[in-house]
Amino acid sequence: MNRTISIIAVAVATAFLLGIVWISSRGDEDKFAQCRSSTVAGDLGGPFELLNAEGQIVTDKDVITEPTLIYFGYTFCPDVCPLDVDRNAAAVDLLAEQGKSVTPVFISIDPARDTPEVVGDFAYNMHPRMIGLTGSPEQIKKASMAYKTYYKAHPAVDDEYLVDHSTFSYLVLPEVGFVEYFRREVRPDQMAEKIGCFVDQL
Repeated sequence: MNRTISIIAVAVATAFLLGIVWISSRGDEDKFAQCRSSTVAGDLGGPFELLNAEGQIVTDKDVITEPTLIYFGYTFCPDVCPLDVDRNAAAVDLLAEQGKSVTPVFISIDPARDTPEVVGDFAYNMHPRMIGLTGSPEQIKKASMAYKTYYKAHPAVDDEYLVDHSTFSYLVLPEVGFVEYFRREVRPDQMAEKIGCFVDQL
């Protein structure tokens, strides 16, 4: 009886130790561990279907073909969005100087005003390589929910209104998915350095 209990105890202890080793080895398998500076509860990112500047339906697979920096905003935003998107564009240019290609993406959260043409012009004016995306309210909501972003339009006054929204930028890698987010206070050089770390591990 005691021998049976001992065998069971050894088996449980062994399984526990193997579990620790397995968990540790999983941590070691994260080739981006040295690059990460943020922790996120749950998964971020996922499939989406939106409209590009030509009004064509595109999916995340069509858009995220290389390291991609995604920002959710709206073209009528008076201050925050232009500053954030300009910062992202500057980081992309700094990375390009290092021979690292990153695609900047702007996803509108204001489908009523941001038509494909409007969002396309905005994106191009911010950076020649920036991809502007919009879509139906349902399509945008699905993309926003995937990245856990927030947005809410204020009541319109004479057809003018502001939209409250979150201001994170998301780094997404093809075949990997979301790996990092950036707050708006991060400078272009800091962003470029961090993104460069992830790109170097690919």
